[in-house]
Amino acid sequence: MQELIKQLQQFAAERDWDQFHSPKNLSMALAVEASELLEIFQWMQESESLAPDSATRARISDELADVFVYCLLMCNKLDIDLLEAARHKLQKNAEKYPAEKVKGSPKKYNEY
Repeated sequence: MQELIKQLQQFAAERDWDQFHSPKNLSMALAVEASELLEIFQWMQESESLAPDSATRARISDELADVFVYCLLMCNKLDIDLLEAARHKLQKNAEKYPAEKVKGSPKKYNEY
């Protein structure tokens, strides 16, 4: 992960883009990329989304990569360890959504 972050920093430095990489701008870029991912699935049937054709799969892969890159850039800018943050959030979700209470239910934690 650190090697990828270094590559992203170098890529931005070579283009003098770090000046644009404020948390505000990165969060907006992340939202845009997530929206582009969402757009791919917008009118698909459930079955189509589970088995996209190779061209669609390539587009999905590109958009997921963009989302991931912006997450990494933002975490780097704010000195957040993304893996540790994900582990911590998983633990919080395990407490919020105990399996014995929510298994098989799509309800939100305050609805069960």
